[in-house]
Amino acid sequence: MKTKTRESYGKLIEHVREIYLLRSTHWLLAWDQETTMQTGGEAVAYRGKQLAQLAGFEHEKATDERLDEWLSACEEDDELMGDGYSPEVVNVRETRRSFDKERKVPASLVKAYSEAQAMSKQAWSEARAEDDFGKFEPWLKKMVELCGERAKCWGWEDNGEAWDALGDEHEQGMTARMVSGVFEGLREKLVGFVGEIMEAMKNGRGPSNRFHEAEVPVKRQRGFVERVARGIGFDFDRGRLDESGHPFCLPLHRDDVRMTTRYAENMVNDALGSVLHEAGHGMYNQGVPGGEHVGTPYGDAMRLSVHESQSRMIENQVGRSEGFWRWCYPVLQEECGESVAGLSFEDVYEGANRVDASLIRVEADEATYNLHIMIRFELERAMMNGDLSPGELPGAWREKYKEYLGVEVPNDRVGCMQDIHWAQGALGYFPTYTLGNLLCAQFYEAAERELGGLNEQFANGEFGGLVAWLRDNIHRHGMAYRAEELCARVTGEGVEGGADALMRHLEGKLRPIYGV
Repeated sequence: MKTKTRESYGKLIEHVREIYLLRSTHWLLAWDQETTMQTGGEAVAYRGKQLAQLAGFEHEKATDERLDEWLSACEEDDELMGDGYSPEVVNVRETRRSFDKERKVPASLVKAYSEAQAMSKQAWSEARAEDDFGKFEPWLKKMVELCGERAKCWGWEDNGEAWDALGDEHEQGMTARMVSGVFEGLREKLVGFVGEIMEAMKNGRGPSNRFHEAEVPVKRQRGFVERVARGIGFDFDRGRLDESGHPFCLPLHRDDVRMTTRYAENMVNDALGSVLHEAGHGMYNQGVPGGEHVGTPYGDAMRLSVHESQSRMIENQVGRSEGFWRWCYPVLQEECGESVAGLSFEDVYEGANRVDASLIRVEADEATYNLHIMIRFELERAMMNGDLSPGELPGAWREKYKEYLGVEVPNDRVGCMQDIHWAQGALGYFPTYTLGNLLCAQFYEAAERELGGLNEQFANGEFGGLVAWLRDNIHRHGMAYRAEELCARVTGEGVEGGADALMRHLEGKLRPIYGV
């Protein structure tokens, strides 16, 4: 590395670490708002100003023109850039991508967006609790408008659309056309399989609903889910679990990972599923490169489809497996006591895999889950294209749920206000859940081929083998590989094999349970 390049790279990394510090501080205030902050008086408005100020500082540093100078010096050094996956190359590549995107957005829009996020999330929380969409509608309209402004700043291909700019923010290269193509093929496979299961249920075959009807005191649920999260590998010395209106995970640092869940006395499996999902995110965040890489792209996790592959794998391939429940069933009995004393092993294992066209995405079974995602993608795409106004969302939501899942939506609280994503401006995010499902099916098959006997290991409470495999094959690489590259490296096949891998997983588990 040339002396000038070494100096430029050193200044670049020092500057990038300062950006990450600001970002983690921003996230800390956002976590506090969702978990512990009092919301009376002007507290939320003031928090919005705090977040907006931090966002402005972060944007100012992220668009510092010196970055362009330092990046250019690094990019011109063939010796530095010779290894396409070295920490130096990854840091330069990802910082360039962020810099080029950030400088297209004016600081005034960054601050307006951040301040509106805080107010919108609070309005959503109150409107959802009161089942009053009218209270949230102005803020949804505001977030859609702000997302539209950001999309215009970033731009999109001539044959594309505004949604593409938002999708690219969450998964590089993700476009509406690409997502539609993936969803079209998967929808056909899922609808046919779900139809078989529903027919079996009409004929009296399938799990009981006793597990979902069990009422367990929230205090007992807390002890249960924390024990499970620790058992599968989440390090509570480097993270914590709290409560929020919508479960999430924020990595303030690889050694300070915050995740949340929510509780209701008759929904212990919902709390467990949320914790397993967020623990998957959290374990990924705890497994990224440390030391000198902290605060750099190489020490950060990949974008969302890979991240969601980790959360969905722990939630589904692990947390809904027979082996997991062989281990977890006694834990459930010990931690939840008489509330679950009457539940058999079949009640909980088969109940955790019960297929039921439902209203709530985060409570959905594996077979119907992606249909929930398809609905959200189609609706947010329509809002971004101007084909659907925010005020028309409740009616359109009801129509889609009737068409795709055959269910009637009784109110907006369990309808279009169930997720926080749109309230915080995360349009373009939802498809990454399905893309993550496809990737995790491929990753899990690769892990099983290499390790063998994962189900038996889980039954013995041994999750370390899989976690170590994930650390070695996915987590330790930081942001080195794009999703397509990582998939090929880990599985030996392209991402196009994801739909078939997911269907093998679903059919292999659910056909025996339902006798189809």
